[in-house]
Amino acid sequence: MSTTRSDRAESAPAVQPDAGLLSPVRVGTEVEAAVGDRAWLQAMLDAEAALARAQARMGTVPAAAAEAITAAARAEHFDVRELALAARQTANPVVAVVAALTALVARQAPEAAEYVHRGSTSQDVFDTGAMLVAARALPLIVADLRATAAALARLAAGHRDTVMAGRTLALHAVPTTFGLKAAGWRQLVLEAAARLERVAEEGLVVSLGGAAGTLAGYLQYAAQAGVGDGAQVVEQLAGAFAAETGLARPALPWHALRTPVADLGAALAHTAGALGKMAADVQVLARTEIGEVAEPGGAGRGVSSAMPHKRNPVLATLIRSAAVQVPALSSVLAQCLATEDERSAGLWHAEWQPLRECLRLTGGAAHAAAELAAGLSVYPQTMRANLDLTAGQVVSERLSAYLAPRLGRAAAKELLGEAVERARSCGRPLGEVLAELPGLQGVVSAPELADLLDPRQYTGAAGVLVDRALRD
Repeated sequence: MSTTRSDRAESAPAVQPDAGLLSPVRVGTEVEAAVGDRAWLQAMLDAEAALARAQARMGTVPAAAAEAITAAARAEHFDVRELALAARQTANPVVAVVAALTALVARQAPEAAEYVHRGSTSQDVFDTGAMLVAARALPLIVADLRATAAALARLAAGHRDTVMAGRTLALHAVPTTFGLKAAGWRQLVLEAAARLERVAEEGLVVSLGGAAGTLAGYLQYAAQAGVGDGAQVVEQLAGAFAAETGLARPALPWHALRTPVADLGAALAHTAGALGKMAADVQVLARTEIGEVAEPGGAGRGVSSAMPHKRNPVLATLIRSAAVQVPALSSVLAQCLATEDERSAGLWHAEWQPLRECLRLTGGAAHAAAELAAGLSVYPQTMRANLDLTAGQVVSERLSAYLAPRLGRAAAKELLGEAVERARSCGRPLGEVLAELPGLQGVVSAPELADLLDPRQYTGAAGVLVDRALRD
């Protein structure tokens, strides 16, 4: 006997909420709770309540009704799963939220029920709710970024002159310092924090447009109440709504002008990428054969299911997982700029989950980065030992610059190329090979050559650059 789709649905086990099993980077962080379904529902309810209070300020909604709506607009009064299922019938959750809120207000204060969602539209409520979610999540992310930057400043100052191999295209290039590397990480983190703060202060805006961005419904109710003319209502209502939510005012209704969401996504993508740079470097430097840094340990941290000797760089791994995902998710938000008409059939809807994921993945990465930066172990002796792996070749650029005016550029290049190849093939230090070359006799003394081959003497302006970075 065959079963129908409805039969299968009824017999299926109850759906459980997303517990983060496949997204460990954000599990247990503050931002996870700040952008979860319950938080998003509360933000939409807050938008509804704020709108009622804003209209009460203008006199188009009784103050008592606004108070009743605000009292009822609490997420704990509603079943999130029921609202989610109902949303499938209308392609957005606001219709179900408004119906449930109206029913609750009708039971608690019947005279106030007619004022729920008055003159509004789903997108006003959802978009304002999305901006409220972001406004509550961004300070958590920025706080972790600031903590990360502070820890990196300490690393940069403490290792201002700790010499290590600079690596380009995976190979030793010229010496640098770990202080400069840490200062670079910090610079990226500070820039990310500044971008997010700028978005939080200027780019999180209320959505107020009505059915097609003209505010017609709001104006109609205001006219019926004898409250001001159109221009006055627009100014007063937008200002009151912004004041009630704590969000900024947009220049125009933005139902089909998706800059606020795209800008937020871009800032989050930059942040995840900035943290990903640090994580990528830590993973490289923590390799067994390099061993120049190590992540902070702890009970169970980084253990392998099969290899007891391993302590995996899990914090860097979590950060990199977010750094790969967030830019891709943010690109969805950028694509949604090309919306059609006065409200999109699909592009608006496509923003919701990617936006939430951008927030919580970036928040999780920032949380992990703060722990990583604060507990990173640095091994200067290993850094110095690794510098010696090429037996002096890491400073070949310095030798070339020193010898060019003495031998001529072409001759110096040819001599050094020959010496490097001989040193590499014979497994001998470059200094020994150079000391034996007839072409250098009388050109550079043994003490001068030893000084030229010392990588500590060829870190350029690394220390000065660290000092300058830490002054900013």
